[in-house]
Amino acid sequence: MSVTQQEEMKTRNGTRTNKVRNILLKIIGTIIIAIVLFLAIVFIVNVICNKSEQGKIESYGQSVTVDGKNMNVTIQGKGEETVVLLPGFGTAAPALDFRPLIEELSPFYNVVVVEPFGYGLSDLTDKERSTENIVSEIHEALQGLHIDRYILMGHSISGIYGLDYVNKYPNEVSAFVGLDSSVPTLSEKRFSSSEIETVKLLKKSGFSRLLMKPDTDVYAELPYDDQTIEQIRILMHKNMYNPNLLNEIEHMYSNFKAAEQLTFPPNLPVIFFIQANHPATDRWIPEHEKLIKDSVHGEVVLLEADHYLYRSHSKEIAEGFRGFMKENQ
Repeated sequence: MSVTQQEEMKTRNGTRTNKVRNILLKIIGTIIIAIVLFLAIVFIVNVICNKSEQGKIESYGQSVTVDGKNMNVTIQGKGEETVVLLPGFGTAAPALDFRPLIEELSPFYNVVVVEPFGYGLSDLTDKERSTENIVSEIHEALQGLHIDRYILMGHSISGIYGLDYVNKYPNEVSAFVGLDSSVPTLSEKRFSSSEIETVKLLKKSGFSRLLMKPDTDVYAELPYDDQTIEQIRILMHKNMYNPNLLNEIEHMYSNFKAAEQLTFPPNLPVIFFIQANHPATDRWIPEHEKLIKDSVHGEVVLLEADHYLYRSHSKEIAEGFRGFMKENQ
């Protein structure tokens, strides 16, 4: 092959290579543009939905000033005794979620639902979500309402906060009721900063709306009307993974560890309504029983229910609670 032919061959090969490279670059560029457009669409849709849903939120309850911010509370019933309801972690709209139980209790008690900062319609706060701060804020809210004697009733993580609360304010709390409440010895896992940052990114980008759609189907067969379910759905989107809830996750492990040193005051009436068959541990019942072994008035009631037993078994809880209080007056 002559030199000229070799050069022509190299030229043709170089041309083919350039064509292939150009095609690959176009494909890669198209893919990048498509990804950027998709990310932009997800972000914009999330912003639009947030603004739209914000206008659909229906106010409920009343605000009380706590640490210079607004904390939302609802009050229903005219009984002589007051029951203060505290939510489990991440409950988007506590006052709406507790509605079946409120309806069962309010004919006999003055029922107060406190929505901590970052929950329901309450403001966000810059303070760390340590047990100390959360308990102090709840107490300040009750003081602002001039409520100084009450029964504390808490779901899930509020079992940890409630344990601290009854030790700090023993002259105010007349009894504690746990609704499948957490116990210090069965601690939640420690979350890494990278996991928290990933969730923050998902929230900011709008992907949390796309990937983690709120499951409101759980309310369908329960005593919640369509309007209430829709409001819960909107507030799920509003409050899901907000800064306060993420900060609470970061403090969860340390909050549990701190509670390991605490016990209920022996003379404080304590009753736990818990699920009979916990899906993740066989220590659920024994650890609750251990927590009240020194209580003069302690009881554990088992229910064939899931973790959110107050939604499905509100009548049984209210009746069992009233009977317990009559026996211990």
